[in-house]
Amino acid sequence: MERILPSVQEKLVTVKTDALLIDAAKLLNDPRQNLVVVCDDSGKMAGVITKTDIVSRISYCTGCSCTMAASQVMTREVTFCRPSDWLHEVWSIVKQRGLKNIPVVDQDTVPLGVLSARDMVRVLLEDTEHEGSLLRDYVVGIGYR
Repeated sequence: MERILPSVQEKLVTVKTDALLIDAAKLLNDPRQNLVVVCDDSGKMAGVITKTDIVSRISYCTGCSCTMAASQVMTREVTFCRPSDWLHEVWSIVKQRGLKNIPVVDQDTVPLGVLSARDMVRVLLEDTEHEGSLLRDYVVGIGYR
C-alpha cells in the first residue's frame, strides 16, 4: 500500500474537533473530497465526517448557518488502515463494511491520507493484470533461453 501513499495524501482534509459543521461541509463541497478527518489538538484522528453525515445533520440546523461543532457529528469509532497494511486486507475490510473511503494513519493515529475504494480497485486490477502478463510469459516460455 505504500506505493499509493502519495495519492492518498492528496485526498486528506482535516478539521479540528471544535470546527463548525459548516467548515467540514465547505471542504466536502469539493467533488474530489468524500471524507473529512477530525483531529484533536495534538493532531491525532478523533473521528471522521462524510457527506452523508452532513446531509443527515443539516436538517437540524437553524438559521442561515449551522453552528454545530464537528465533534458532535463525527463518527468516533473509525475503521482505519496504516501504510504497512496489505492492500488486499484493507480491501476486504472496506468491502465487508461497505465503506467508500478509509483514513490512513500512522502508529500514533495521526492522519496521513484518505484511501478511496476506487483507488484500491484500480491498484488491485493493475496487480492482477501484471500477474496475468507474468503467467502468460511463463506459459509461452519467455525467459527460458
